[in-house]
Amino acid sequence: MGAEPLLRIENLQKHFPIRLGAFGESTAVVHALDDASFDIIAGETLSLVGESGCGKSTTGFTILNLHRATGGQVLYKGRNIAGLDEKAMRPIRRDLQIVFQDPYSTLNPRMTVGEAVGEPMLFHKLVKKPELAERVAQLLGDVGLPPRFAQRYPHELSGGQRQRVAIARALACQPRFIVCDEAISALDVSIQAQIINLLLDLQEKYGLTYLFIAHDLAVVRHISDRVGVMYLGRFAELGTRDQVFGTPLHPYTRALLSAVPEADPVAERSRQRQVLEGDVPSPLSPPSGCRFHTRCPLAMDVCRSTVPAWRDTGVGHFVACHAVPG
Repeated sequence: MGAEPLLRIENLQKHFPIRLGAFGESTAVVHALDDASFDIIAGETLSLVGESGCGKSTTGFTILNLHRATGGQVLYKGRNIAGLDEKAMRPIRRDLQIVFQDPYSTLNPRMTVGEAVGEPMLFHKLVKKPELAERVAQLLGDVGLPPRFAQRYPHELSGGQRQRVAIARALACQPRFIVCDEAISALDVSIQAQIINLLLDLQEKYGLTYLFIAHDLAVVRHISDRVGVMYLGRFAELGTRDQVFGTPLHPYTRALLSAVPEADPVAERSRQRQVLEGDVPSPLSPPSGCRFHTRCPLAMDVCRSTVPAWRDTGVGHFVACHAVPG
């Protein structure tokens, strides 16, 4: 893994204004992402975990400028790409790609696999038409599909095969960075393992950098170099895989890990789980101070009034919690 940041995210925010009421007579703001600051290191896999609605996918989409940032910066090659118009983003899109959760909804049903994979290369003028079929066949081979699949349509493929096509399409532009947005969650468990191993093989072959968004902590533990934990639009913790899984600092991280079942049935029966009480607050009106304080077993008065600072504990292990010693 390289030491240089490929992307630097500084105080990134994304708020969604919405209209409320039967006739939209009032407005409110969804705080989907607030004050996210972190680096993505070239060649690493950084995973984002947290409950549904915590802002994981919004983070990925905002980094790619698929959602226009409300505030903050996304620095790529020293340039802030947050908020660039589509024309300015076009050459950058080659380097920054995404694989979505549902490949069937992202592949045009009227296009063959070969047309879908070849389209980005023609758009960005990366190959000439006579060379296109050979390059498509190579990409299909890279993701474990035979060249004859170039003539098939998405509805003729299984879910795992469609996701392999989506990965080949993302690779077509020779990107440096790929957001994997719940890229395996819609697949059977056995197919999930195949896709994870494929992503790891492609990362080694092409020197790719991943932002891997997932719910399954077992998968995250297997694939990640570093892990970020999010809660209600804010980062709670960020560290290496061993730091987050071995010595978690934030009480929310500890609660997430305690929900993961143990493979050993004896250990599973004997261990104590940390069960969070209450529901996740609404992002329309997030709690003041630390957003986790309404469910936190360690909550203090300062947690209810003051947003905890995002700080490095000294070993590249970041946390935002008043209860963690400074």
